[in-house]
Amino acid sequence: MTAKRVVFTGGTGKAGRHVLPHLKGKGYALLNVDLKPFDHPGINTLIADLTDSGEAFNALTTHFGFGGFKAGRPPQAPDAVVHFAAIPRVLIEPDNETFRVNTMSTYNVIEAAAKLGVRKIVIASSETTYGVCFAEGDKDFKSFPLDEDYDTDPMDSYGLSKVVNEKTARAFAMRYGIDIYALRIGNVIEPHEYDMFPGFIADPPSRKRNAWSYIDARDLGEIVHLAIEKDGLGFQVFNAVNDTVTATIPTRELLRRYCPDVPVTRELGDDEAPLSNRKAREVLGFKEAHNWRKYVSAG
Repeated sequence: MTAKRVVFTGGTGKAGRHVLPHLKGKGYALLNVDLKPFDHPGINTLIADLTDSGEAFNALTTHFGFGGFKAGRPPQAPDAVVHFAAIPRVLIEPDNETFRVNTMSTYNVIEAAAKLGVRKIVIASSETTYGVCFAEGDKDFKSFPLDEDYDTDPMDSYGLSKVVNEKTARAFAMRYGIDIYALRIGNVIEPHEYDMFPGFIADPPSRKRNAWSYIDARDLGEIVHLAIEKDGLGFQVFNAVNDTVTATIPTRELLRRYCPDVPVTRELGDDEAPLSNRKAREVLGFKEAHNWRKYVSAG
């Protein structure tokens, strides 16, 4: 069987440089599309500015490498597109540029993929859509746990761009009858970053903006893999986080102590992350491999 051909945008970034090797290990043929190269065996990078619709279209209709010329025909559209390319947070570019780049690149990639006949698109949304991560001041969440039907209400340009991107994805999924899954990605933790967790544990309020949750970059790769393989769901949103709260006290006690006025709408497990990945577990079959307690002494 021929390997699925997947175009992955933003593979040179913090999350992508772990997700791409994970997908490579699953047997996909991959092309990375980014503004900077990614040095990994068997994965070529096409340098492209995805805010230009012509470059986005061309990125989805190019050979993945020189071997493509052996087929004797022009390249076909990929089997799936995963769109992670973005300005990754506020305070890197001016707010208007963050919004412009993130919304236009997403629109261009989804439009090109849909019109080329791609039936599976996965996009990177964000925990920031829940409105607290980059809020002005100490803003409370409306309720716990944070499920995918929570009312998104960011006040920052980055979170707002992700809400718009989800609406763009929904529109194209309905119009073309295709699958587009938006992953609301939590605070991405690379393997070398677990040395930060003792500080998180010692200072629980420091994790409120992330809802005391995280996603191991390698587990994010597995969620992407599962999303590529799960067909027939139309437009869907999935929280992409690990199972476990970044604290050593039970979740209910943590929330009672630091968010005393926020209602809890269902029973929470002692170690359950307030940003819930229940849908990813039940619908996609996600099972985390990198619980933070494997790498950090809980004290």
